[in-house]
Amino acid sequence: MKRAADLAPALAEAARTVARVASGRSLSDALERRAEGAAGGAVMDLSYGTLRNYGRVQALVAALSHKGAAQPALEALLWCALYALDSGRYAAYTVVDQAVRASALLELWSARGYVNGLLRSYLRQRDGLERRLASDASAVHCHPRWWLELLRSAYPERWQDVAAGGNSHPPMCLRVNRRRISVDDYAAKLAAAGMPARRTGESGLLLAKPAPLAEIPGFDGGEVSVQDAGAQCAAAYLELAPGQRVLDACAAPGGKSAHILETAAVELTALDVDEARAARIGGGLARLGLEAQVRVADCAASAGWWDGRTYDRVLADVPCSGSGVARRHPDIKWLRRAADLPAFALRQAAILDGLWRVLAPGGKLLYVTCSVFPEENGAVADAFCARTPSARRCDLPGGDPAQLLPGAEHDGFFFALLEKTR
Repeated sequence: MKRAADLAPALAEAARTVARVASGRSLSDALERRAEGAAGGAVMDLSYGTLRNYGRVQALVAALSHKGAAQPALEALLWCALYALDSGRYAAYTVVDQAVRASALLELWSARGYVNGLLRSYLRQRDGLERRLASDASAVHCHPRWWLELLRSAYPERWQDVAAGGNSHPPMCLRVNRRRISVDDYAAKLAAAGMPARRTGESGLLLAKPAPLAEIPGFDGGEVSVQDAGAQCAAAYLELAPGQRVLDACAAPGGKSAHILETAAVELTALDVDEARAARIGGGLARLGLEAQVRVADCAASAGWWDGRTYDRVLADVPCSGSGVARRHPDIKWLRRAADLPAFALRQAAILDGLWRVLAPGGKLLYVTCSVFPEENGAVADAFCARTPSARRCDLPGGDPAQLLPGAEHDGFFFALLEKTR
């Protein structure tokens, strides 16, 4: 178990972070003011853990509280403290004591007795509360009810596994830059550094245990990047060849663009509609010794950026719900609404329509989402093919499934390979 040192300030800062997310901010924005050093690590763990388990901790506070809705910071502190108790990382008496201290740090002076009483009640009533929560799907599976209903409809035999995958700690996968070092040689470097890993895909190495970037051999020298094993499928599915003109239409932050350039000597254009995000692409490519034409543009509005020369391959990694990567971004479960999916589908359809114009006859477009919802995956791809006579959906290379679900090796992704027949 961890010592109590810094737990109170970490709980207070995590409560501020979680309260910001509950008010509608993204987790990345909310964490901008997190504590540094050791306390910073605790803040990250408490924030991510609480958000991954938000359905459970919300239900617990609702069951234990007799005051109704509390102040946002107080309610968030209780959520974080309950997660800390469930995590087993700290002694129970430590969490209770430090949560009371954290309430003072949050200037919730009058709530100290309430925090103490509620947490002690949880420890006394834990078994009974578990039985009560067993009938609450959102509390058990830690996803919104609408989300669980969509999973149950799409994956009637596996929906609980999909939900569990979305709550798990994500794996850390590296992508070897084979222009600089072979996968076998880099694996030997990892082994020498005491970092066991196993091969996945053409360029991937799945670490047995995640590690900070500063400890990854050769990272600064461009020998390797961090990229989920599922995301690494995109470059292989594009069936790249030297000399092709390739468009990465929604490219930021640039991981798939870099993988394309590592795979084949192509002429790559990388677009992104967000200027700040697009600015990150060039830095990542420079670290790897790669070059591309990077532009800020809306890929769906080709009149504003296209020079009339068609592309042999187009990667459309479109904006989506992010439901397949919720374990990396647990705030998604707070921030998404069922009504968002039709809006995403409309945007995805517009992107496909716009990009089809710039694809050469005989060329291929890879439609990608990091979603597990059919409404923005197969439904969008099939509808596009139905209204586009020149579009033919192809099997993925190797006969791979179109839908990857979050699991021990990769996050959730969807792929549809579309060929322009004329």
